[in-house]
This record gives sequence, structure tokens and C-alpha cells, in this order.
Amino acid sequence: MRYILMIAVLVIDQLSKYLIAASPMQYAHMELIPGFFYLTYAKNTGVAWSMFSGGQATAALCVVAAVAFIGLSYLMERAHKNGNKLQTIVFALMASGALGNLIDRLMLGYVRDFLDFIIFGYDFPIFNIADSALCIGVGLMIIEMIIEERKEKADGKTQV
Repeated sequence: MRYILMIAVLVIDQLSKYLIAASPMQYAHMELIPGFFYLTYAKNTGVAWSMFSGGQATAALCVVAAVAFIGLSYLMERAHKNGNKLQTIVFALMASGALGNLIDRLMLGYVRDFLDFIIFGYDFPIFNIADSALCIGVGLMIIEMIIEERKEKADGKTQV
């Protein structure tokens, strides 16, 4: 299941990036939900919020992404062996997100972003499916940590 999830996220990420980049959309800003959701093609040479942009950091960002992918894949396998389904999903999402953006950096020298939201008047940074998988993975990890902490507190109270 973990590999199917990783492959599905990677295929959806790369296919969506290809379709946006190959379409006339790469030259436009298309409003899908007025005042809220747009498709806006952007080439991001940096990381989140375009930090470290400029091309010189591309090689370093590739190394960091490759190390992250390897580490997350290891953690995914360990979680799977321990029977922790939620952690397996968390690390599969994060690994596939890291790999999706790594592929862009290696092949193009930048990451293709296109999902553009304005939330409560704030123009949120443009992102892609790989970024979404990473964020969902982190969100699920936080939820799991909260659940585990509550379980430990409940077990501690019953043992006293």
C-alpha cells in the first residue's frame, strides 16, 4: 500500500505539472473560484515561499531533497515493519513530495508551482501537489503526536 500511495502522489504531481507547463496556462493567471482559487504557473528556483531563490542553491537543494527522500523512505519502512499504519502513510506522503520536487530540480533546475489561493485577503504562496503531500504528511504527523501524547497521559493516569 505504501508504494502505491507514493507512486500515485508522484504520478499526480508530475502529470499535473506537465499539463500546466505544456498548456497555454503557463502564460496566464486563471481564476477558478473568484477571489479564492487560481491557477498561476510559476517557476520556483528556491524552496518554500521562494526562499534561497536564484539558481546558485539548486545543487544544494537537490542534495538536501535527496537526503530527505532517503531518510523519509527509511522511516517509512521502519514504521511499516513496526505496524504503524499512520506513520507509514505520513512518511510515504512526505517522501513522495520530496521526490516530486527533486525530479523537477534535477530535470529543469526549478520546481513547477501552480496552485494559487487567496485566503482571507492573503495571497498564499503558489505551490504544487508535491508540496501538498509534504504538508499533509506533516499535519498527520502532528495529529499522531497529539494522539500519542494523550494516550500516554491516559495510561499514566490509570497506572497511578
